[in-house]
Amino acid sequence: MCFSLSNLKTLFCGIEFKNPIITASGTFGFGREYNEIYDIQKLGGLSTKGLTLNYRKGNNGIRSYESSYGLLNSVGLENPGIKNFIENEREFLKNKDLIKIANLGGKDEYEYIEGAKLLDQQDFIDIIELNISCPNVKNGGMAFGINKEDAYKITKKIKSVVNKPLVVKLSPNANDLVAVAKACEEAGADGLSLINTIKAMEIDINKKKPIFDNVYAGYSGPSVMPIALRMVHEVCKNVNIPVIGMGGITTYEDAIKFIMAGASLIQIGTANFIDQEAPLKIIDGIKNYMIKENIESLENIRGII
Repeated sequence: MCFSLSNLKTLFCGIEFKNPIITASGTFGFGREYNEIYDIQKLGGLSTKGLTLNYRKGNNGIRSYESSYGLLNSVGLENPGIKNFIENEREFLKNKDLIKIANLGGKDEYEYIEGAKLLDQQDFIDIIELNISCPNVKNGGMAFGINKEDAYKITKKIKSVVNKPLVVKLSPNANDLVAVAKACEEAGADGLSLINTIKAMEIDINKKKPIFDNVYAGYSGPSVMPIALRMVHEVCKNVNIPVIGMGGITTYEDAIKFIMAGASLIQIGTANFIDQEAPLKIIDGIKNYMIKENIESLENIRGII
């Protein structure tokens, strides 16, 4: 087989990615800093830091904590706000040859809807990734993605105001993840991404108090990989829209497993902090695996499990 980089091309929601590797929201900023380390145009795409309609300063206290198990974070969606993002990052991103995914959060329906409208108007954004792990302030702080009714409602409303492909990012803390995934599909989502971080906590036994001011935090890292893999597999087998898989992926072998479980694309998150060039190594690993196994296209192995 005569292999070229074109063998890595992946079609997702009608958009062609040069390869299936995307950097995950919250681990790559807007790409500027990493672009000083390597050419980010080697990636299939990037998902921006989580954006909200208005500026957010984020949580107080410790925001990240590295344990022997994995990484806990309580950043609190600190970001410049969508208008500032557009003003300051548009010129940088629009000239980069990779797919740009804008990750959208919000505290209520109004913020989600207005934020989605602004992002949908931007020619340098290809896909909107709707983070429904955000707390719904009108529902006692429960995340929009915890139950299928709320997930359906917010997805339906956002889909009605955007023309760009809408990918809904699912929370592993959902009451029934498959039911939530199916509800998002029914509401018109063009694709899904999962998993977001797992709700967790850590305690300082010397201070006799939680590490984080918010007590609980989001947990990620290599140890969540088998859990994420199972969830991606379950969702892929129960929906008819494409899925972006993520959660603890640090090697090309991990990425291949997610593709075999049904994922169309792969997001790399915490691995960016472990090894800044992890996404490039994973792309090379997938390429070498395909050559070794005489696999012409990832479609040949996608969803075979």
